[in-house]
This record gives sequence, C-alpha cells and structure tokens, in this order.
Amino acid sequence: MRAAPLATLLATAYAQGITGPEVPEAIRAPAGEKVVLRAHASGAQIYVCGPGADGKPQWTLKAPDAELRDDQGAVIGHHAAGPSWRHDDGSEVTGKAAARVDSPDANSIPWLLVTATAHAGSGVFARVTSIQRLNTQGGQPPIAATCDPVRHKGKEARVPYRADYYFYAPAGN
Repeated sequence: MRAAPLATLLATAYAQGITGPEVPEAIRAPAGEKVVLRAHASGAQIYVCGPGADGKPQWTLKAPDAELRDDQGAVIGHHAAGPSWRHDDGSEVTGKAAARVDSPDANSIPWLLVTATAHAGSGVFARVTSIQRLNTQGGQPPIAATCDPVRHKGKEARVPYRADYYFYAPAGN
C-alpha cells in the first residue's frame, strides 16, 4: 500500500510551505484545492509540420517530452503526451487544458490550468485534480514559413522549454 508515501509527500508539501502561486484569475486552481507537489520541467515541446485547419502550413503540437525535477534538482518523473505526468512512485495523471493566459514572456508558451481527466497508480498523482503550468521559458512552435507540408510531411521539430508545474488535490484528505 502506498498510503504512507502519499501521506509523507502531502505532509512534506505542507511542511515546506508550498502554496499556490499568485496567478491571473483565469488559471487559478479551484477553491478548496491545495498544492501537493511542485515540479520543474525541462525538455521539449514536439511539433509536427502539416496543413492547419485553414489549409495553410503550420507547426502543430504533437506532445511535450520533459523530465520533472524536485526543488533539489532530482528527477522525480516525466511529462508526456496526453498531456500526462508520471511520478517515480508509479502514479500518473492525465488532463485537459481548462484555461490559458499568455506568458509574460512573448517568446514562451502560455501558462495553463489543466483539469485532471484520468489517474493511474496510488501515489502522489492519484488524487491530483488540477495542474498549473507556469513560469514558462521557450517552447513556442517554429515559424510557419519553415513548414512545407509537401516536402516535410510529418517532420518534427523539438523546441526546448522549461516550466514549473503545480499539482493540486482537494484539501483535508
């Protein structure tokens, strides 16, 4: 049973004073949720060249591919397509973007509020209900002019990015 490690992680998050960051209202976590984990991601946003909905060439997000690290820099998990997050304790959460705001850095991907849609395992991500992506650096798609769907059909571009992820669960459980 993994209840003890989960309780330890929750106690650690509260003991370290990890609180929800100040963010625009559109991407605030719902009332009654508390931060259970903060992770720093470093990796790539993977884009694919192809025709957009309007028929014009564009780079479309395929998936993120990033390591998740704790505040001390140790790898604690992975972020991938879904979007999904897998913790080294075996738990996973998958979500769907619920809201977004532009990053203060115009060259960086937007900040997001993600709502959990599925879980696996019984670790720290088992009870996560919301995820915020904040403090983004990089990750924007290449310019459309570099995409030629005829010559580069399916070509991928890996764009480096970094972000902080805040994972929330209902308070009091």
